[in-house]
Amino acid sequence: MELEKRINAFVELGKFLTQFEQIDPVKDSSVKYNDLFFDGFKHQLKLAEETNGWFTKDNLIYSLKGWSNQLTYSNINTFILKYDMTSISCKNVAIIMAGNIPLVGFHDFFSVLISGHNVVVKQATNDKQLLPLIAKYLEIVEPGFKSKITFVDGQLKDFDAVIATGSDNTARYFEYYFREVPSIIRNNRNSVAVLNGNETKNDLEALSIDIFRYYGLGCRNVSKLFVPKSYDFKDFFQSIYSWHPIINQSKYANNYDYNKAVYLMSEFDMLENGFLMLKEDHRYSSPIATLFYEFYDSKKTLKKRLNKDHTKIQCVVASNFLDSEIKFGCTQTPNLWDFADNVDTIEFLLKI
Repeated sequence: MELEKRINAFVELGKFLTQFEQIDPVKDSSVKYNDLFFDGFKHQLKLAEETNGWFTKDNLIYSLKGWSNQLTYSNINTFILKYDMTSISCKNVAIIMAGNIPLVGFHDFFSVLISGHNVVVKQATNDKQLLPLIAKYLEIVEPGFKSKITFVDGQLKDFDAVIATGSDNTARYFEYYFREVPSIIRNNRNSVAVLNGNETKNDLEALSIDIFRYYGLGCRNVSKLFVPKSYDFKDFFQSIYSWHPIINQSKYANNYDYNKAVYLMSEFDMLENGFLMLKEDHRYSSPIATLFYEFYDSKKTLKKRLNKDHTKIQCVVASNFLDSEIKFGCTQTPNLWDFADNVDTIEFLLKI
């Protein structure tokens, strides 16, 4: 299948997903094959929400909007511009997907297909509703995809390379199990924010999106703050208050209550506002409804620390701190070329 056909199919998918960027989807008569897929996708969204308590309608919409914004002809062409995809030797690439946020494995799925390979997908049990119907849509738009997409529930077979995402423990298992094939193995990572005390209210409000979107379950969610000595958290708490309804989500509230009880019984010092706890801690990975923080004396020393720990960090949110920093409010809206763990998936796929 020609590259141009693959691009056009994903562009049509982006147009299809655009219809679901609001609470009540609006059917667009110009979208191809809508009579076949529109109502079915609405049903799958409802099913995803009912199956996984973390997949609220708001978070599902946010994910779909992110992908519809990325799947444009201009974006895809910008993304693939530096790669030579003219002489691909088609291989079967297995993807073992995480299920922490909606469609978290879609970038790998897209990368495998746009590069010309076949994809073998093993989905997480808590995120199985949307991608199969998306795949069917692609197959109808571009029949050349019909023989290139396979979903499996059991053991993976007949693959030439693998992309697997999991916890630190499962990553070690993946590294051993897939040691004889080319692979990308991803483990736990977290994102951090570096504050200097001069942030505006808009900066901190944007940062709250990085913290609370998807309930903090993504590796791109900020789970820790680095703040200067004597930092006053008053402005921070005021700026994040718009997220207070999050405590009405039962799963989030249960985590908040449990972790608060643990901290109180352990006599840990903490700050809290009724829906988020701040705890001073040197670790990067904080529990749900908790944000760790750590004071720093020197920006130079902190840069060395973050560079040393780069394998534990997905994103650094800051302003004029690092060349690779992410702007406030942008961690959960990555571009196609913002690769997980800074590993170029396309480059990997072109070499297998």
